[in-house]
Amino acid sequence: MSHTTPKRRTPPTMLRPAAPNRRLLSDVAAHVGGRLDGEDTEVCGVTLSSTDLKPGELFVGIRGANRHGAEFAAQAAANGAAAVLTDHEGAGIAAAAGLPIVIVEDPRGVLGDAAMFVHRTAPGEDLPLLLGTTGTNGKTSVTHLLEGILTQIGVVAGASTSAERVVAGERVVSGLTSPEATEFHALLALMRERGVKAFAVEVSAQAITRRRLEGVIFDVAAFTNLTHDHLDDYGDMETYYAAKRPFFTAARARRGVVSLDSAPGARIVADAEIPVTTIATRGIAETGAIDRADWIVEVTSEAQSGTGFALAHRDGRRLETTVPVIGAHMAANAGLAIVMMLEAGYAWERITAALERDGGIRAWVPGRTQLVSGSEGPAVYVDFGHTPDAFEKTLAAVRRVTPGKVLMLFGADGDRDTLKRPDMSRAAVAGSDITVITDHHPRFENAADIRRVLVESARAADPDHEIHEVSPPEAAIVKAVSLVGPGDAILWAGPGHQNYRDIEGVQYAYSARELARQALIDAGWPTGERVWPNPYEG
Repeated sequence: MSHTTPKRRTPPTMLRPAAPNRRLLSDVAAHVGGRLDGEDTEVCGVTLSSTDLKPGELFVGIRGANRHGAEFAAQAAANGAAAVLTDHEGAGIAAAAGLPIVIVEDPRGVLGDAAMFVHRTAPGEDLPLLLGTTGTNGKTSVTHLLEGILTQIGVVAGASTSAERVVAGERVVSGLTSPEATEFHALLALMRERGVKAFAVEVSAQAITRRRLEGVIFDVAAFTNLTHDHLDDYGDMETYYAAKRPFFTAARARRGVVSLDSAPGARIVADAEIPVTTIATRGIAETGAIDRADWIVEVTSEAQSGTGFALAHRDGRRLETTVPVIGAHMAANAGLAIVMMLEAGYAWERITAALERDGGIRAWVPGRTQLVSGSEGPAVYVDFGHTPDAFEKTLAAVRRVTPGKVLMLFGADGDRDTLKRPDMSRAAVAGSDITVITDHHPRFENAADIRRVLVESARAADPDHEIHEVSPPEAAIVKAVSLVGPGDAILWAGPGHQNYRDIEGVQYAYSARELARQALIDAGWPTGERVWPNPYEG
């Protein structure tokens, strides 16, 4: 198997304020109900990493599945840590590092509270408006659309997604989809320092259940949908739903906006402990949901350059605009973002005037149905979608703007939810004319075994469908381009914005966008100017 130059990717550095607050360690201990063992000192931040650590920060050691974080206390001390916070077991392990130690019963449980106290980011501490979006699909797109529209109306905005962290226009690659509690509060402090007035956040189920949101209350919490994913973490759909539900309680948010485009939306509304506004999309939501919704999204036009849509309220308010990505689901995401802004207090007239002035929404949505081809030859889209529902919706969107054949190119994650793989194949076959199955992130699974399940499921779904199995993906995109021509389209689902592949713990430098572009050039098709990473920069 051939790969591009391998590299072990260094995790992205946690963003921090340039002029951090300082707290006495004894005050931190008192705040979290801990006991200080050692001399008092000042701390200026909180971190879980012994390497991504700034001098003067508090290093937190938590018991993991295989090792105790306190084992890295000596490394943290060498990198400038001022103190350690850990449990009784960790205190014994960390003692040799020679740092003062705050001992608590549950370090994970007090992590957010400690970070909030050190950074002075408690609710009401002159923080930006917080707009959080959760759901299986669409939460990344909604978050980027929020950041784009907020910027359009003149608001200094920030964002946190699986793709990037954005602070007043500065963009850096993300680590976790939702920041760990330590990073979240450092981000909040940095946003305040940079004059950010609104912060849009992608909120994963893991962030809710793994307590990454401790010490944070969102001004508006939104729900996109709930479909098959993450059952490796949650076991079944009921448990997965239960992981999302606490986001709509008074402990987490002040107001909610809920899409009724999937059936669980109605359950979220019924279970919510906060005021909720609803939205539904014609062509996606069931008729009953359309009848109940406060806001309705309706697609008015579709083209390779984007999707036109109308957003209307029962009181008669209506706007028509465009989102620079294809698909009714993207119009739904844009409508949800606009309603979130309204619920946060931004005026209808201010939003509509900016969208009319700019001829539509101007937002950078990395890796979401990103067109990487030129004006001639086949259209090639690279997308981050990796669930059956995402495949179905994105393929349908590509189909509506493609006069010729649609080819689907995809693989599946290793060491992740295996139950969704047959459904991914069925959705791919149902929505395409040709299917090419390749590798994605095999991680520690055998890539051939993953492909075998995908190919067998695809053939079982439609024995007459044209199916090709090609590995590695560098060869698969070349094969895909050879199977299509002018008027046809390729949807390469899975890699999206990512710049690596994970194979047996090694991350290999890799860009599906560049590979697709090169395959087109080698086949004789012009690709025009590159439009990534951000068409609005420079």
